[in-house]
Amino acid sequence: MTAFAFIGAALAEIAGCFAFWAWLRLGKSPLWIVPGIASLCLFAWLLTLPASDQAGRSYAAYGGVYIASALLWLWIVEGARPDRWDLIGAAVCLTGTAIIYFGPRAAAIP
Repeated sequence: MTAFAFIGAALAEIAGCFAFWAWLRLGKSPLWIVPGIASLCLFAWLLTLPASDQAGRSYAAYGGVYIASALLWLWIVEGARPDRWDLIGAAVCLTGTAIIYFGPRAAAIP
């Protein structure tokens, strides 16, 4: 469930931000921000779904998924193929994501 929430959140965040990019940088209609705002709301909701006791830890783990997803967006939507340094960087980030999210935690003492 967590992987799907993170991937969905990344796609929603990138699509929402891209809507603003299209309006402000590509000269598209200001109406592009309407689905952009909806997409950013979906992104925020999806980030509440992963099982984590702390929002900050969940957001930190999500960061690696966002980076890998942004490179996929670069390739699929923008038509620019990521180079080896992009791929190495994404692999490092996803490794960090796994360490943050799945690392053993000491039980909290009340």
